[in-house]
Amino acid sequence: MNLNVGFVSTRFAGTDGVSLESAKWARVLESYGHRIFWYAGRIDREPAVSHCVPEAHFEHPETVWFEPRLWGHTERDPLVSERLRDAAAYLKATLYDFRRRFDLQVLIAENALTIPMHVPLGIALTEFLAETRMPAVAHHHDFYWERMRFSVNCISDYLDSVFPPRDPQIQHVVINQAAREELSWRRGLSSQLIPNVFDFERPPPEPDEFTQNVRQDLGFSDEDILILQPTRIVPRKGIEHAIQLVEQLGDPRCKLIISHEAGDEGFEYRHILAEMAHEAGVDLHFISTRISEMRHVTEEGKKVYTLWDLYPHVEFVTYPSLYEGFGNAFLEAVYFKLPILINRYAIFARDIEPKGFRVPTMEGYLTRHVLREVKRLLEDLDYRRQVVEHNYAVARRFFSYAELRRCLRMLITNITGTEDDA
Repeated sequence: MNLNVGFVSTRFAGTDGVSLESAKWARVLESYGHRIFWYAGRIDREPAVSHCVPEAHFEHPETVWFEPRLWGHTERDPLVSERLRDAAAYLKATLYDFRRRFDLQVLIAENALTIPMHVPLGIALTEFLAETRMPAVAHHHDFYWERMRFSVNCISDYLDSVFPPRDPQIQHVVINQAAREELSWRRGLSSQLIPNVFDFERPPPEPDEFTQNVRQDLGFSDEDILILQPTRIVPRKGIEHAIQLVEQLGDPRCKLIISHEAGDEGFEYRHILAEMAHEAGVDLHFISTRISEMRHVTEEGKKVYTLWDLYPHVEFVTYPSLYEGFGNAFLEAVYFKLPILINRYAIFARDIEPKGFRVPTMEGYLTRHVLREVKRLLEDLDYRRQVVEHNYAVARRFFSYAELRRCLRMLITNITGTEDDA
């Protein structure tokens, strides 16, 4: 039975985890013959299958108005309650428009019922699903109780009833075992665990003419050893450990590259990293102005690359995060057959490491053993090849589209009561 499936979130654009994983889900569901449609405040999907409502984006002025009035204190002004209800009512009406326009039969809420980045949208979705009884999936990436900024608030009533709602019609999906247990303990809700995945059944694309001179274009020579930190510049990424690693390698050919910019949580951490690298004698490069979601050429004639364009031209990846909801950057490194340094953040230690990956791991600090392992991976090409091929095989077994296909078939059957014919 082919279904019209609607995805709902604040944003389906760019390279954030929600946008990337929802696109993977959509690709698998489309392979079964289902038709996919998108609702969000910002969308980079085809306009013919998209329902863009600017007020649904978390950076819309109406949404931003709520921010200082909801978080950091425990009293709520009556005006805030009134405007929450008004905004939710408007968004609920647009969800009905979305349903009618595309004759939807299933709804998938991508993090919109998980983290209160957009409280009115969460309220609207909860009421919409309660009124329509439409079969629905709530795909949870990171819950509000995992973020310190949401711990003091004046909307505990909405947090308890909406993020996520206790509606037996909704099938809940989480991306790691800890979230599954927390959801059960805090809400009494069962959930299905579907990890983030990559298309390990299909090898990564080969470098093409556009990317053949990436090194020289970014200011590096063929002799340089490029060590990539493929993340945003925020404190929880633990980038100071990557600087320490390059310092201890003691090889002037080693260049540390950070692909993304700061900004989400201010620029102070970026300044600290720059000072730390300077004092340690580490050649640190911020290249976010040359990395984008899509390839293009600037007015000055400079090429702007995607992160995937960069991976084939680096030797090593650092990922010393203190916390991650899952770890897409880890899977990307494995996909491009690159060795990677990991700080054993909780989800990695529990959900990923036991699968049998071979990676140098640190426990909050670098050791001589870790440093020796990194050096061997950089210098011994045969050993490096064995390790990355082993990791690719492990990832293909546990984190491939085959696993996602199996999970989504079961999920659609659960919420619709009909067998998928695919």
